[in-house]
Amino acid sequence: MAKLINGKEIAEQVKLETRDRAQALREKGIEVTLAVVQVGQDPASCVYVRNKKKACEVCGILSKSIELPEETTMDELMQVVRDLNEDPSVNGILVQLPLPAHLDESAVIRAIDPKKDVDGFHPESVGKLSLGLPGFESCTPAGVIQLLKRSGVVCEGKECVIVGRSNIVGKPMGMMMLRENATVTIAHSRTQNLKEVCRRADILIIAIGKARFITADYIKPGAVVIDCGINRDENGKLCGDTDFDQVSAVADAITPVPGGVGPMTVAMLMKNCVDSAEL
Repeated sequence: MAKLINGKEIAEQVKLETRDRAQALREKGIEVTLAVVQVGQDPASCVYVRNKKKACEVCGILSKSIELPEETTMDELMQVVRDLNEDPSVNGILVQLPLPAHLDESAVIRAIDPKKDVDGFHPESVGKLSLGLPGFESCTPAGVIQLLKRSGVVCEGKECVIVGRSNIVGKPMGMMMLRENATVTIAHSRTQNLKEVCRRADILIIAIGKARFITADYIKPGAVVIDCGINRDENGKLCGDTDFDQVSAVADAITPVPGGVGPMTVAMLMKNCVDSAEL
């Protein structure tokens, strides 16, 4: 049976470290503030925003909530972003995705001041990551790196396969694993012989959004498996992109869903907010 990589515990460590740094700033008269912009009342987004507000409380970070109606226009949303960019009391800006279909997500992300881009989605942040320069990193892949490091998993020299090529997880994950001196393959929906590619991996990171897609025959015995997926199965139960029972019988270590990568994403967002305030 695979060792469980406990994202809840590791996320608590990160949040406590972040709380200490926020307290040190407060003693210098600096309040760390995160502005969260939500358009509409998408149920999943409401849960995510609530979790982020709770994490702010734990970390001693002020949470400024801007809730806009579903019918908000692009001009109105862009004005909100501009106002937050110019507000010296705000260190981090997060626009909760997905936005309603009539709004241009890419334009909104580009409008955020890169110095306040705590989600790590702005082209400037992505460019700095690709060039190996310091900057804000996308929270989910940054959380995966912390999970691996704090669980004693050595990445250097290992073969890492990432299944999924999104701008939010797959692509930045590949760059971060290269930075850790892993040998990286990014696989996706058009990859031929996907099972064979995955079975090469010492570290397999999955982010495809398909419930229980990865089964035991994708796994090299003794591999470390990081599941970034969050889905609901036919019974409405939360599950990842891996078939946990099957995969945990073959892997050496695995993240559960829930309780694995998810808590780390929020913890790294808090860390990015304090980084922004310190800068």
